[in-house]
Amino acid sequence: MTDPEFESDSPHAVESDRYGASEDTAPIPARSDSWSSAPAWSTRRSLPTEPPEPPPARRPRLAGFVAIALAAGLVSGSLSGLAVVNLVGIEQPGTTTLPPGENVSQVTLEETSAVINAVASVAPAVVTIVAGQATGGSGTGSGFIFDPDGWILTNRHVAAGAESLTVTLADSRIFEATLIGTDTLTDLAIIKIDASDLPTAPIGASAALEVGQLAIAIGYPLGEYRDTVTTGVVSGLGRQIRASDGTSSEDLNHLIQTDAAINPGNSGGPLVNSVGQVIGINTAVATSAQGIGFAIPIDFAKPIMALALGGEELARPWVGVYYTMITLQIAAELDLSVEEGALIDTGPNGAPAVFPGSPGEAAGLQAGDIITALGGRRVDEGHDLATLLLPYRPGDVVALTVLRGGEELEIEVTLGTLPAER
Repeated sequence: MTDPEFESDSPHAVESDRYGASEDTAPIPARSDSWSSAPAWSTRRSLPTEPPEPPPARRPRLAGFVAIALAAGLVSGSLSGLAVVNLVGIEQPGTTTLPPGENVSQVTLEETSAVINAVASVAPAVVTIVAGQATGGSGTGSGFIFDPDGWILTNRHVAAGAESLTVTLADSRIFEATLIGTDTLTDLAIIKIDASDLPTAPIGASAALEVGQLAIAIGYPLGEYRDTVTTGVVSGLGRQIRASDGTSSEDLNHLIQTDAAINPGNSGGPLVNSVGQVIGINTAVATSAQGIGFAIPIDFAKPIMALALGGEELARPWVGVYYTMITLQIAAELDLSVEEGALIDTGPNGAPAVFPGSPGEAAGLQAGDIITALGGRRVDEGHDLATLLLPYRPGDVVALTVLRGGEELEIEVTLGTLPAER
């Protein structure tokens, strides 16, 4: 069957578009004593007990998009020991180049030791998740513990919509898990088990990642090979893809691309750097290629991790404007005074540029305003408004630098909660 062609988006975008680069955020605060569950929702279908044939690759929605399928879990098989595969020797930043005549085996040994140490740091916190379905089938994915009291981060498509969730720890203990909530903007979910004093994965940062640095994926591929480790590099940054699980699809932006092997069952597992810190959450793989996998940057997960530990409902911030990212062509066509920024403009079908009752309206934003910075960070094609909002939480106050009629203004906006339908 031929997949339908997807239409391109209009030039306007709500400021809550998915994902974006993030600057380093403060450490996740300690969990409060009170805690309340957030609503869970998902478009994930029940997974079959036998692996389906890979669907035909979808046609691209926008130039540069890659047709992929979300890494859906397969039925769990027998558990194996820790496997390290596809080990490659890649010189990392800071590695001293050997003098001429030296044997390169020493470099390989150092790189191998770095991988072994990184895996030893993270692997005890990696878990296997079996999602039972009302139809009797089940799917298998991965996740990792980020708080010793049983808080686990995984993919939304692994956990949401499941009739039951069973978590197997690295030490083979098994627990029933509760879905705490899913993120409205990313393929992320948080689940919890009733346990304490658990090993946790060190959390790194993704804002300063560089193409070429070592990347290590840990997970449970094919529902059969638990604690599998694959290595590669960060192959690209800021990738945009259309992800599909066979029944629904969504656009995911600003992802990490890696050639560390990611397979069905790896979904929700950590992508790790050479010093043993989580830099991403494995989420998808290109079905029509080899060595092209994708991970959600860890910085995008930090706000919802903090909300969960604080006993708050998972939510994302919102300004409430439609905008168009300015390019050289748009600047020339509209005779603008700047060549980058976010132009607040009328939405689809004549929708108001600023949503009525939104934080943007309360702050006085207007159609025609050009937002050039948010929180002191420049707004440009590589860092759009949605990108720069992700490190924040609802209720935070952010400063916007705005051009209006040739005058530069500083406008403070108290961020609201992104409506579910956005």
